[in-house]
Amino acid sequence: MQYRLLGKSALAVSEIGFGCMSLGNDDTANARLLHQACDQGINFFDTADLYEHGQNETSVGKALKDRRSSVIIATKVGNQWKEDGSGWDWNPSKAYILSAVEASLQRLQTDYIDLYQLHGGTLDDPMDETIAAFEMLQQQGKIRHYGISSIRPNVIREYVQRSHIVSVMMQYSLLDRRPEETALPLLQQNNIGVLARGSVAKGLLVNKPATPYLNYSAEEVSAAAAAIRELSSPERAAAQTALKFVLQQPAISSAIVGIRTSDQLEDALRTAKAPALLPAEIERLQHALKANVYDQHR
Repeated sequence: MQYRLLGKSALAVSEIGFGCMSLGNDDTANARLLHQACDQGINFFDTADLYEHGQNETSVGKALKDRRSSVIIATKVGNQWKEDGSGWDWNPSKAYILSAVEASLQRLQTDYIDLYQLHGGTLDDPMDETIAAFEMLQQQGKIRHYGISSIRPNVIREYVQRSHIVSVMMQYSLLDRRPEETALPLLQQNNIGVLARGSVAKGLLVNKPATPYLNYSAEEVSAAAAAIRELSSPERAAAQTALKFVLQQPAISSAIVGIRTSDQLEDALRTAKAPALLPAEIERLQHALKANVYDQHR
């Protein structure tokens, strides 16, 4: 497993991160899977207080409690569940963040969170108030670093200018190259790490039948998947080829893979051992279909 510094932080994260959202409700099975990931070199685990009404954090906390010093735990805040549990409201206020972190710390059974991320964001948010909350938590030692999870270039630009974020989590794959236009160059220039999610595009690049995706037609999706298959081999299967395309983008620190089973974990781990894509191979993938761009939040 290779490790990369996350932006300006001292966090050396595994190039394959464990997306905990996909975990089930069996704490024992989850612990077995998380321990297997740790033993194989994955040290970055991403969850959120939103997932399963906080039960995801609880399960992750139970599993990693005895391995706390060797793992990097990331969670997210900003989506507040309604009292009746019917949904959630967006709440990036300072008061809510300072309250929510205490609940996350308790569920995760830890005294600190390595990376605390705002789970979204808009230009209408009280951004200075939000940033002040993260800065206060950092000063108090309750979080080591903070970042945002956002695909909105206009929001990302504001946080780059106004805060000390060390990371941005965003969707990025061969079927979603929108970050390439402005976000990835900006973040690389400012030494802010990118945590990529959705790298196999819901399986469309690997094994699922082609359907329309973002602004691409089913035919275009099929062409992208075919390009992935053509560059795959026994040493680098389709999933690893899709992930390598993401990981070889210089701005990316880690690809966060949703993992629910041991087979999925082993598939993700094989990416670390798979041969790198040659420059000509990356170019072939890039020419498989026209790169898309953001049409909102620019």
